[in-house]
Amino acid sequence: MTAWKTFVRSKIFWPVMALVALVAANTIKTTHFLNIRVQDGHLFGALIDILRNSSPLLLVALGMTLVIATRGIDLSVGAVVAISGAVACSFIASSPNPGAVVTVLTAVAIAVLLSLVLGAWNGFLVSVVGIQPIIATLVLMTAGRGIAMLITGGQITTINSPAYKQIGSGFWLGVPLAVLIAGGVFAIVATLTRRTALGMLIESVGINPLASRLAGVQSRTIIWTVYALAGVFAGIAGLMISSNVMAADANNAGLFIELDAILAVVIGGTSLAGGKFSLSGTLVGVLVIQTLTLTVTILGIPPAVTPLFKAIVVIAVCLMQSPVVRTKLGSRRRVPVMAPVPAEVVS
Repeated sequence: MTAWKTFVRSKIFWPVMALVALVAANTIKTTHFLNIRVQDGHLFGALIDILRNSSPLLLVALGMTLVIATRGIDLSVGAVVAISGAVACSFIASSPNPGAVVTVLTAVAIAVLLSLVLGAWNGFLVSVVGIQPIIATLVLMTAGRGIAMLITGGQITTINSPAYKQIGSGFWLGVPLAVLIAGGVFAIVATLTRRTALGMLIESVGINPLASRLAGVQSRTIIWTVYALAGVFAGIAGLMISSNVMAADANNAGLFIELDAILAVVIGGTSLAGGKFSLSGTLVGVLVIQTLTLTVTILGIPPAVTPLFKAIVVIAVCLMQSPVVRTKLGSRRRVPVMAPVPAEVVS
């Protein structure tokens, strides 16, 4: 009972309730929504589709969580997604043997390394030059699409590489490889931030950068690191997205994914003011957004209306998480206790 009360009072309670409500609505609408079948040794079903489609967003949202925890923001992750996919696909398309594993691994390494450089550039502008995060990352957000267009020559670059396709559409032991990659990255980040001092250092920088610097924390290095990690995670997400469609689309790849990532972080209970962050909350937020997108499709609502439903869910969850609403709900649940009657009155 104590664990349940703690869970109810936590910021993750209402996001979980929103996710349960969405799953219940889909189950009522489609009775086989929760069914998972095995076909050719692979797992298929609506839940598997949600997990697979959530993988790129989860990677971007993980990096966004760390950046926001340091009082920052990264608006360039969508552009990094496009650049990563453009670099990988262009390299494979120009290779004499695009189906070779060595070619694919080289393309992946180049794309991830470039994403690391772009993330580190954002970190340099924020931590060293002192530019506000929203302005520093807005520069790459604006220029990044142009860079991707230059790489692809302004055209959609299509490739034919079964090895590269495995990143976004492959399976391993019946589970989508994208889910395993995203899950592995999530486990590594969770271990580093909750089992080492890294998480505490990130939170200290976000709560009070000046005090953490005076306490001996290398705040500049911490900020630089989280932006670099955000770039790497966005680069991996770009590889997933491009390999899933076997093409690099500089205009549409990763479009508005930075907004979905910020929404997932906010839904998960992490404050945009920095400080304490919740990776599990971010995971729930990603699943809420992806399940909501699928729900809109199942209900036959035009995709153009999806942002409206996202806004409604975000507003509802944020209202339920707000201290004012939680205080009022808590006060209504309290039962007034009768004050003890003095002994002299009884006598």
